[in-house]
Amino acid sequence: MKKVVIFGGGTGLSQILKGLKLFPVDVTAIVTVADNGRSTGKLRKDLHIPAVGDISKVLLAMSNAPMEVKELMNYRFKDSSELETHSIKNLILAALLDIKGDFKGSIPVLIRMLDIKGNVLPITEENVNLIGITKDGKEIIGEESITKSSASIERIKYDREIKVSSDITKALKEADLIIFASGSLLTSISPNLIIDGITKAIKEAKAKKLYVCNLVTQPGETDDFKVSDHIKYLEKYLGSHTIDAVIANDAKISSYMAKKYASLEQKDPVKLDELALKRMDVEVIKDKLWVVEDNVLRHDSLKTAYLIFSYLMK
Repeated sequence: MKKVVIFGGGTGLSQILKGLKLFPVDVTAIVTVADNGRSTGKLRKDLHIPAVGDISKVLLAMSNAPMEVKELMNYRFKDSSELETHSIKNLILAALLDIKGDFKGSIPVLIRMLDIKGNVLPITEENVNLIGITKDGKEIIGEESITKSSASIERIKYDREIKVSSDITKALKEADLIIFASGSLLTSISPNLIIDGITKAIKEAKAKKLYVCNLVTQPGETDDFKVSDHIKYLEKYLGSHTIDAVIANDAKISSYMAKKYASLEQKDPVKLDELALKRMDVEVIKDKLWVVEDNVLRHDSLKTAYLIFSYLMK
């Protein structure tokens, strides 16, 4: 069975994994753990543990458990001032961290509980924070603050040195395909790539490298970015000519959704500039990739996964 390693954090990664789990591939998801908002932030502060939110979201996305179990794991208490921010999956993973002591012992328990085929690895076991550095040198501490910042973030770093686990380097060495998922370049993808040991292992890996491009831009982060600009951003860390192929949307987003995103979130559809990508020697895999779920734009999980699988088998 072909081996796939996919990098990301939160919703973008989870959306792709929902489809990819349906195909005969051995998936290892490598997930950022610097989130400090809402439930995750409160648990980090109260229990002094690494971020659990993105890990638990990815685990649930990969789950083959019955729908009732998934609904339970996503449940949040509504009438409790103490528990109302927390999903059950976050509380269970926090409890497992308390029992087992680390993600390495905790995640396999949830993999068995949720009937997951594949593996999930945190980028680090450390209770780390992201630090954003603005153009004038000001430091903005915490992923949530970076996301909400009105100032332009020039680069990011961690508040401590991160040691890369042998599990991650082994997975990258054995991979047949390495994927960078859609999601915030600044807070979901770059946090993986600012770690020297990981970028080194990616460059040395024989696997092809594939990027699933975002559907819309991120205000203050990727304003006016075309598909080629996203790849150039990644290759600032990875080195030029690292990305072999990109999966990108080539269908016009509905006028209603485009207007909604432009007016409420200052986000615009990402334009596919095939000529620039050809000059960069990046293979373009294009299709209508967007769907609307709960009035939110998402990647079509099944179609995106099918395109990934087709590229892998080719």
